Amino acid sequence: MPILAAFMVPHPPMIVPAVGRGSEEQIRETTEAYKRVAKEIAGLQPETILIISPHATLYADYFHISPGRRAKGSFADFRAPQVKFEEEYDEELADCISAIAMETHFPAGTLGEREKKLDHGTMVPLWFIRQQYSGGRLVRIGLSGLPLTDHYTFGQMIREAVERTGRRTVLVASGDLSHKLQSYGPYGFAPEGPEYDDRIMDVCSRGAFGELLEFDETFCEKAAECGHRSFVIMAGAFDGIAVKAARLSHQDVTGVGYGICTFYPQGKDAGRHFLKRYLEQLQDRLAVQKEQADAYVRLARQSLESYIRSGKTLRVPKDIPEEMLKERAGAFVSIHKHGKLRGCIGTIAPTAENVAQEIIRNAVSAATRDPRFDPITEDELEWLEINVDILGKPEKIRSIDELDVKRYGVIVTSGYKRGLLLPDLDGVDTPEQQVSIAMKKGGIGKGEKYVLERFEVVRHI
Repeated sequence: MPILAAFMVPHPPMIVPAVGRGSEEQIRETTEAYKRVAKEIAGLQPETILIISPHATLYADYFHISPGRRAKGSFADFRAPQVKFEEEYDEELADCISAIAMETHFPAGTLGEREKKLDHGTMVPLWFIRQQYSGGRLVRIGLSGLPLTDHYTFGQMIREAVERTGRRTVLVASGDLSHKLQSYGPYGFAPEGPEYDDRIMDVCSRGAFGELLEFDETFCEKAAECGHRSFVIMAGAFDGIAVKAARLSHQDVTGVGYGICTFYPQGKDAGRHFLKRYLEQLQDRLAVQKEQADAYVRLARQSLESYIRSGKTLRVPKDIPEEMLKERAGAFVSIHKHGKLRGCIGTIAPTAENVAQEIIRNAVSAATRDPRFDPITEDELEWLEINVDILGKPEKIRSIDELDVKRYGVIVTSGYKRGLLLPDLDGVDTPEQQVSIAMKKGGIGKGEKYVLERFEVVRHI
């Protein structure tokens, strides 16, 4: 039994009258669209309601499926404790999703949750659904910090589990759009906000799910959206399936975007295997990158590939430029996979005999010893993008005003504590951001005195 339908919905607690206390009137259009969604779900009479929520248990490197037989929740945190829920979980479907993930060594399952308390990203959709339909058990899915490609893959696993169990299932992708649409809103304004809302509503109203994978992570962060990864999981659940998409509403009067769309499967469509197509295009682009990479990046790639495949440190090749053998400098190796950082380690000042050896050492460290990530594995090598930054000599500066985030990196030192941030990084737009991030990396508190240094880099890609 395939998924019966999917629904893209927001989750503002104020839309519940007991919480909004009249303020919900300003999003009446969203309310009316939500009521229509609830009626459509009731008409489908699903056995299971699977809700993907950004506010369910979230891990950086793991998708959480809420465990157990049942869960409770209320809007007590929003001054409406009388609005309560007690939901029974569909354990068989949840276990089947976990089993499929385990079969493929995919990071998803029921580990980790301590309290079985429903979140508002789950309860807002349920509030509308339960006005119209009392049946159906719940499966609650969380997001992760993993790339969008992994979210799409997880959606494919959910669809497979639905088909294995034969459950009549509706999928609810809960998520607000941009939180930065109006200067008077609680989160202020960013130009990426309206751009994100316009783009996501266009994509979803056309059912063009492949385009969801093309949203840049930094762009999404600047737009301050919270639903994109929910929508990508939903897209994965319809991989290879034609959908009839309908846009019901979009509002931004509170400074936060609320969009509602519906999606009904229309049968198999070989042209809609979007992840496969995306990865094929990515492979072609990475192949061109590797071919065009300069000697610095080629050496970094050779070094990490040699170490990961054989456990052996690469010897300095004979065919590298002479400058790499004569010069000494600090060097950072940055590794990205599917648009997300996968490792970055370097040296502020030279520690090796020459730049070539500096790169060889730091490439291995970035791939296997960055404490923020698991070591890179051999099956990841084809998806890696690598940059090498060669650092110029740091110079002390008197003020943050002497920084330029595009031109200079920054070193913040407080006693024995030191934090560094490279220049020209996505998402770092001001010197204040740059210094704040460097302080955090160095464990330097806001009230501590510090010394600033700036440095230039030569970036190799």
